Amino acid sequence: MIQQLFDLTGKVALITGGTHGIGMAIGKVLGQAGAKICVNDISDEKLESCKAEYAEVGLNVFTLKFDVTNEADVDKGVSQIEAEVGAVDILVNNAGIIKRIPILDMPISDFKQVIDIDLVAPLIVSKRVAPKMIEKRSGKIINMCSMMSVYGRNSVSAYAAAKGGLKLLTANMACEWAKYNIQINGIGPGYIATSQTAPIREGGHPFNDLVMMRTPAGRWGEPEDVGNAALFLASQASNFVNGHILFVDGGILANFGYVQGENDL
Repeated sequence: MIQQLFDLTGKVALITGGTHGIGMAIGKVLGQAGAKICVNDISDEKLESCKAEYAEVGLNVFTLKFDVTNEADVDKGVSQIEAEVGAVDILVNNAGIIKRIPILDMPISDFKQVIDIDLVAPLIVSKRVAPKMIEKRSGKIINMCSMMSVYGRNSVSAYAAAKGGLKLLTANMACEWAKYNIQINGIGPGYIATSQTAPIREGGHPFNDLVMMRTPAGRWGEPEDVGNAALFLASQASNFVNGHILFVDGGILANFGYVQGENDL
């Protein structure tokens, strides 16, 4: 049955930083497909509000506090999930930050922080869950990449460097772990309508005009669009998809080219 391909009943899914935005949308979609959702953050307040929002759609979520950049903390957190929920079957490396600072103005400490959270942390968490997946000969790892995994942009050097690295880390994980029936892929969201992008989508903001002009689909993406892509990559339907970056961008990369005066997109 086709429906069984997307049935995640009994699967344990960890979405790092999944307390809001795209991460929460992914968690809700996977949860509605039957997965047991686990979410971490470093903010108690975000973890509490996350529980309430999941409850609104009839889903329970196992929340826990740990820092994805700290190996000992990750080990403790994943061990807690294994003891109280079960071994992680689906890992979504979603936690991330961006700092919009021109290169000449960016402190090296800020650059390193972005690299640590957006690139090193997915390696730390993946290394912790992969041995159990290897033992079971089954697992899904989804790395949240970006359109900046393949092109640069003004004032996001650290983010683009991290996401470009994550694209190749995804490929290398696939090269090493595909033989154990683990599928490691990435998602590259386009411009998505979240609370963070609301200020640049409203009131005739010029950035909104650029996005609408560049995106063949003629709209901003919804968080659920990314969640649906994650469901495919988390399901049996993607069992022979490995080392791939799935861009969920309404066709913007297919239409992308430099036009003078529009390079801030």
